Formats: sequence, C-alpha cells, structure tokens
Amino acid sequence: MEIIEEKKDEIHVFKLNGRLDSNTSPDFEESIFQAIDGGTRRIVVDCGQLEYITSAGLRVLNKTAKRLKPDEGKVVLCAMEDYVREVFEIAGFDTFLPIVSGLDEALARAKE
Repeated sequence: MEIIEEKKDEIHVFKLNGRLDSNTSPDFEESIFQAIDGGTRRIVVDCGQLEYITSAGLRVLNKTAKRLKPDEGKVVLCAMEDYVREVFEIAGFDTFLPIVSGLDEALARAKE
C-alpha cells in the first residue's frame, strides 16, 4: 500500500492507495501517529484509491480517533468506494467517524 501525505493548512491529509490490512496497517499507524506527535490535531483520510480494508485498518482509525478526542481533534474520511464504505457501516464506524464524498468537503469538516 502507498501512503501519500500532504498538509493543507493545519490539516494533515493521508491518501491511501491499495489495501489496508494486517501487513500494511503498522506503516499507516506509524505515519499517522508521527503526525499526531508532531502536533497535528485535524486529519483527513482520502480513501479514493483504497481497494480493501480489514479489521487491522479499522483498528488504526479507531486508535487515532481515541487519541485525538481529548485534544478535540478530528478525523474525517472521504472518497470511499461503496464496498469500502459498507465495511465501515457494518462495523459501526460511520457513527463516530464522519464519512464525506470528496476531499474539499472533508477539509471543510475537519476545520469545524
């Protein structure tokens, strides 16, 4: 899996390309926690090129949300294919992680 990182003002954007599973989630967790340790409190995860996600990938996003909550941080997910979104819905993650259609909307939501 490829992880592309970029900063948009105070928001850290992670673009995921490929499969987020038990093999690739440690790298994603390391990247996202390095950003948080560096002071990032607003994160957007662009899932437009995410082909597949397992419970290991969901766990990273859950840990991220929990870590940001005390500092009133935010994680917003965007651009999911229907089959990826279904995994989030079945797991109930759509109840506490905002999922929006595009990057611009995600950036706006992350600023709220």
